[in-house]
Amino acid sequence: MNKLIVSLSPHVHSDDSVKKNMYGVLIALIPAFLVSLYFFGLGALIVTLTSVVACLFFEWAIGKFLLKKETTTITDGSAIITGVLLAFNLPSNLPIWIIIIGALVAIGVGKMSFGGLGCNPFNPALVGRVFLLLSFPVQMTSWPAVGQLTAYADAVTTATPLAIMKGVITGAPGFSMDQLPGAFDLLLGNNPGCIGEVSALALLIGLAYMLWKKIITWHIPVSIFVTVFVFGSIMHLANPELYVDGLTQLLSGGLMLGAIFMATDYVTSPMNHKGMLIYGVCIGLLTVIIRLFGAYPEGMSFAILIMNAFTPLINTYVKPKRFGEVAKKK
Repeated sequence: MNKLIVSLSPHVHSDDSVKKNMYGVLIALIPAFLVSLYFFGLGALIVTLTSVVACLFFEWAIGKFLLKKETTTITDGSAIITGVLLAFNLPSNLPIWIIIIGALVAIGVGKMSFGGLGCNPFNPALVGRVFLLLSFPVQMTSWPAVGQLTAYADAVTTATPLAIMKGVITGAPGFSMDQLPGAFDLLLGNNPGCIGEVSALALLIGLAYMLWKKIITWHIPVSIFVTVFVFGSIMHLANPELYVDGLTQLLSGGLMLGAIFMATDYVTSPMNHKGMLIYGVCIGLLTVIIRLFGAYPEGMSFAILIMNAFTPLINTYVKPKRFGEVAKKK
C-alpha cells in the first residue's frame, strides 16, 4: 500500500521570485527613462545614476555595518527600483548632494530601519521624495523646461501643469487655463515636471508590460484612474473655470507614475483584490482633494503614504474567510 505523505505548505511551486519580479518592474520603467533622456537629457541621466548608485551603496553599507548581515541584498533589484523611482520623482536639475540625502532617507529610514525588504510599512522612494520636498522646497519645485539636453545646474525653469492649475485655483497672478499643455503633450511628455512622470504614454506601456507578465494586477491602478477621472470630471462640471477636466487630472503630474509603479508596491499595498480596490479608490480621492484644496499642487505622494498606513487595517477588514471555519450563530 502506498503512503500518503503530507508536507508543510506551500504545496504549489513556480519560477516566480522577488528578484525576477523586481527586474521585471525595471524593464517596465525603461520607456519612461528613455522619454526622460529625450526631454531632459544630461540632467535626467545624472539624477537617475546618482540616485541608483547612492541607494545601492546605502543598502550595502547599512546591511553590512549597522545590521551586521552576512549576505548583501543589493542584487535582488529592490534597491535599484527604489533609486529609479526616487529619481523619477525629482526635477532634472536637483543638486547631487540633495539626491544623495534623499537616497539615504529612502533606504536608511524608509526601508532598512524596519528590517529591510518586506518589512517596510511605507514606500521607500516616496519617503525619500516627501522628505526632500519638505526639507528643500525651493530646489524640489524648480522645474527645468523640456528640450535642454545639456543643461543641468543652469537650466531654464518654468511652471508645471499642476503648478498652473494651483495658480488658477488660488487666483495667483500670471496663471490661466490657456497656459496648460494639451492632452497630446501630456500623453507624450512634452511638459515640465519630475523626470519620470511627464509621459503618460511611456508609463502606460510599462503598465501593459507588467500586466502581461502578471507582475501586478489591474485593481490598484485602474481603481485610481477611474476615481480620479470621475471625481475630476464632477469638479470640472461644477466649476469649469476653476477646475480642469478629469482627463487632464489623469494625465498630469505624478498620477500615472504613482498609480502604476508605487501604489502597487507588494509590501505596502493590500493583499487581496477587494482591499486593492478600496485602497485605490481612497488614493484617487485623496489625490484630487489635495490637488484642489490642499497647499501642494500635487497630492499623489501624500495620498499613497497615507494609504500605506491604512493597509494593515484594510487587510484586516477584507480578510477572507478561512476554509473550514464555522460561522458563529447570532
